[in-house]
This record gives sequence, structure tokens and C-alpha cells, in this order.
Amino acid sequence: MVQANLRVNVGCGSSPTPGWVNFDNSLSVRAARWPLAVPALTRLRVLSPESAALAREAAARNIRFANATTRIPCASGSVAAVYSSHMIEHLDRREARAFLAEVRRILRPGGVVRIAAPDIGRLVREYLATEDADGFVAASHMGLARPASLAGWARWIVVGPRHHLWMYDGGSLSRLLTEAGFADAAAMPPGKTMIEDPGQLDLAERADESVYAEAVQPSS
Repeated sequence: MVQANLRVNVGCGSSPTPGWVNFDNSLSVRAARWPLAVPALTRLRVLSPESAALAREAAARNIRFANATTRIPCASGSVAAVYSSHMIEHLDRREARAFLAEVRRILRPGGVVRIAAPDIGRLVREYLATEDADGFVAASHMGLARPASLAGWARWIVVGPRHHLWMYDGGSLSRLLTEAGFADAAAMPPGKTMIEDPGQLDLAERADESVYAEAVQPSS
């Protein structure tokens, strides 16, 4: 049976939205399907204590696994709204386009996609005010130290790098949505949305560091 107002949160991490279907691609969510593996992976330091806690929360709160760049497990044209917060910056440009193609596949005509991401414009303004280059680079999370231990390398191999691969402001995020084939793409202020029924979605999630953009699935 198809849910009449199916809403999907992609890359929810430890913040699933009540009343929405919540997906994440972390190792913690995969491990949640095999609870007995979580203590072993924690002892091997493949899972950090925080990741182990997320695995337990994923099992308790029904966070489902999905690799959003290959397939979001929803039927084509079945979803009224897609939300993704602080996930797209972890994708390279090819992966970002693949993710948005999947969003277009699952959204029904008139459905809304809402993307939240770290605002590089804010970081630039802070840099211009402080001229702190090291602070700017650190705050962008685009640099990543190489692992310094065997456990660190194992985590890198299994989990992959977790730093930012691209950064956006409102204009570039809206342009990316337009290039992906969506209509009416625009940056949105915190608390505002085109989603008809957002339910308990946090429309101001991480507002002090974020930019938001929304767009609509065309009817044809």
C-alpha cells in the first residue's frame, strides 16, 4: 500500500524526523541490522563509541540504510517531499548529481526537495572579518589528516573519508537543483518552506551555520 503523503529524510544521521522515512548510509546504520556485530566492531575500533551509540539508536528508531547516490529504496514518483541536511557537501560533484537524479526519480509531480548545507558564504564573511586563514580552512572541513594508526586506516577503508568534498552558498545550491532538472529553485530562510505538510521537520536545523534551498519536481 502506497502512503499518501510519503516524506523522506536522506542522510538523517542521529536526527531522524518523526513521521518521515529516515535513511542514512553510515556504517552504524548497516551494523544496526546485526546487533551482535556492534560490540565486536567497537572493540576493533572500527566503530567509535559514538558510532556504536548511533547503531543502537538506528535500530531503536528504524533508521534505514540507503546509498543515496545509487538508489533510494522508494518507488518512482511516490514521494511528496525529500529533505537532506548536511549530507550533500560530503559528495563530490558526480555523486551530488547522482543523488539529485535519484531524488527526481522518487518525487511525484509537485513534490518538493529541501537541501540544507554548510554556508560557505558565512565562512568567507568570517574570514574577511578575521583574516584567519587557518580558521577558514578548518571550519570548511575540506582538509583531512591521514590516519595515524592501524585502527585509523581500517576505519578509513571500511567507512571512507568523512570530510567535505564541496561547499555551497544559496545561489550555487539553487543552481545545482536547477541543473538537475527541478523547477522554482530558490534559497529559503530558516523556518520557511514550500513543503505542504512538513510535520515535525526541523525547518531551522543548524540555522547558525546553514544555507537552505528548495525546488519543485516538474509536472512533465
